Amino acid sequence: MDKRRIVKDYDALPEEVVSQLKLEYPHGFAQNLISFTNKEGKKVSALPFETDEVYYLVRMTTLEAERIIEDDEDYDDEGNLREDFSAEIEEEIVTDSAEEEESSGFDHDDPIRDQAGEEEEEED
Repeated sequence: MDKRRIVKDYDALPEEVVSQLKLEYPHGFAQNLISFTNKEGKKVSALPFETDEVYYLVRMTTLEAERIIEDDEDYDDEGNLREDFSAEIEEEIVTDSAEEEESSGFDHDDPIRDQAGEEEEEED
Protein backbone atom coordinates (compact mmCIF):
# COMPACT_ATOMS: atom_id res chain seq x y z
CA MET A 1 0.00 0.00 0.00
CA ASP A 2 1.34 3.43 -0.97
CA LYS A 3 1.55 6.16 1.61
CA ARG A 4 -0.44 9.34 1.16
CA ARG A 5 1.73 12.23 0.00
CA ILE A 6 0.97 15.63 1.46
CA VAL A 7 2.57 19.00 0.73
CA LYS A 8 1.85 21.35 3.61
CA ASP A 9 3.10 24.53 5.25
CA TYR A 10 4.86 24.14 8.61
CA ASP A 11 2.26 26.30 10.38
CA ALA A 12 -0.55 24.03 9.16
CA LEU A 13 0.92 20.80 10.59
CA PRO A 14 -0.73 19.09 13.58
CA GLU A 15 1.23 19.55 16.82
CA GLU A 16 2.09 15.84 17.09
CA VAL A 17 3.62 15.91 13.60
CA VAL A 18 5.65 19.03 14.51
CA SER A 19 6.99 17.19 17.58
CA GLN A 20 7.98 14.18 15.49
CA LEU A 21 9.56 16.50 12.92
CA LYS A 22 11.72 18.09 15.62
CA LEU A 23 12.89 14.68 16.79
CA GLU A 24 13.73 13.71 13.20
CA TYR A 25 15.71 16.93 12.62
CA PRO A 26 17.29 17.82 15.98
CA HIS A 27 19.92 20.08 14.37
CA GLY A 28 17.51 22.23 12.38
CA PHE A 29 15.71 22.09 9.06
CA ALA A 30 17.60 24.35 6.62
CA GLN A 31 20.36 21.89 5.71
CA ASN A 32 17.78 19.15 5.00
CA LEU A 33 15.58 21.00 2.51
CA ILE A 34 15.01 19.54 -0.93
CA SER A 35 13.77 21.26 -4.09
CA PHE A 36 11.02 20.12 -6.41
CA THR A 37 8.75 21.53 -9.07
CA ASN A 38 5.13 21.91 -7.96
CA LYS A 39 2.07 21.30 -10.10
CA GLU A 40 2.13 24.95 -11.28
CA GLY A 41 5.68 24.46 -12.57
CA LYS A 42 7.32 26.57 -9.85
CA LYS A 43 10.44 25.44 -8.03
CA VAL A 44 9.68 24.95 -4.33
CA SER A 45 11.81 23.93 -1.36
CA ALA A 46 10.49 21.64 1.34
CA LEU A 47 11.51 19.47 4.24
CA PRO A 48 10.79 15.76 3.67
CA PHE A 49 9.26 13.89 6.58
CA GLU A 50 7.71 10.44 6.76
CA THR A 51 5.33 8.90 9.29
CA ASP A 52 3.82 5.41 9.24
CA GLU A 53 0.86 6.66 7.19
CA VAL A 54 2.01 9.81 5.37
CA TYR A 55 4.96 11.16 3.40
CA TYR A 56 5.08 14.93 4.01
CA LEU A 57 6.84 17.65 2.10
CA VAL A 58 6.77 20.61 4.47
CA ARG A 59 7.06 23.78 2.36
CA MET A 60 9.64 26.30 3.57
CA THR A 61 12.51 28.37 2.28
CA THR A 62 15.95 28.29 3.85
CA LEU A 63 15.23 31.64 5.53
CA GLU A 64 11.91 30.36 6.91
CA ALA A 65 13.60 27.19 8.18
CA GLU A 66 16.21 29.25 10.02
CA ARG A 67 13.56 31.61 11.45
CA ILE A 68 11.44 28.70 12.70
CA ILE A 69 14.39 27.27 14.62
CA GLU A 70 15.43 30.70 15.98
CA ASP A 71 11.91 31.38 17.28
CA ASP A 72 11.30 27.90 18.71
CA GLU A 73 12.00 27.54 22.43
CA ASP A 74 12.61 23.81 21.95
CA TYR A 75 15.90 24.66 20.18
CA ASP A 76 18.92 26.23 21.87
CA ASP A 77 20.89 29.28 20.66
CA GLU A 78 23.04 27.09 18.38
CA GLY A 79 19.96 25.68 16.63
CA ASN A 80 20.04 22.27 18.27
CA LEU A 81 17.06 20.57 19.89
CA ARG A 82 17.18 20.81 23.68
CA GLU A 83 18.25 17.54 25.28
CA ASP A 84 15.19 17.45 27.53
CA PHE A 85 12.75 17.81 24.60
CA SER A 86 12.57 14.09 23.73
CA ALA A 87 11.98 13.21 27.40
CA GLU A 88 9.09 15.73 27.50
CA ILE A 89 7.57 14.25 24.33
CA GLU A 90 7.86 10.67 25.60
CA GLU A 91 6.19 11.70 28.86
CA GLU A 92 3.34 13.38 26.95
CA ILE A 93 2.82 10.27 24.81
CA VAL A 94 2.64 8.01 27.87
CA THR A 95 0.26 10.42 29.63
CA ASP A 96 -1.97 10.76 26.55
CA SER A 97 -2.13 6.96 26.12
CA ALA A 98 -3.09 6.43 29.76
CA GLU A 99 -5.81 9.09 29.55
CA GLU A 100 -7.24 7.53 26.38
CA GLU A 101 -7.45 4.11 28.05
CA GLU A 102 -9.17 5.55 31.13
CA SER A 103 -11.66 7.62 29.16
CA SER A 104 -12.53 5.04 26.52
CA GLY A 105 -15.21 3.41 28.67
CA PHE A 106 -14.65 0.22 26.71
CA ASP A 107 -14.87 -2.91 28.78
CA HIS A 108 -12.94 -5.68 27.06
CA ASP A 109 -14.87 -8.39 28.93
CA ASP A 110 -18.33 -7.36 27.69
CA PRO A 111 -19.57 -9.23 24.62
CA ILE A 112 -20.31 -7.21 21.50
CA ARG A 113 -24.06 -6.89 20.97
CA ASP A 114 -25.96 -6.01 17.83
CA GLN A 115 -28.86 -3.52 17.79
CA ALA A 116 -31.35 -6.21 18.85
CA GLY A 117 -29.21 -6.91 21.94
CA GLU A 118 -27.97 -10.28 20.74
CA GLU A 119 -24.31 -11.22 21.13
CA GLU A 120 -22.10 -11.14 18.07
CA GLU A 121 -18.82 -12.97 17.63
CA GLU A 122 -15.73 -10.81 18.05
CA GLU A 123 -13.35 -10.60 15.11
CA ASP A 124 -9.62 -10.73 15.82
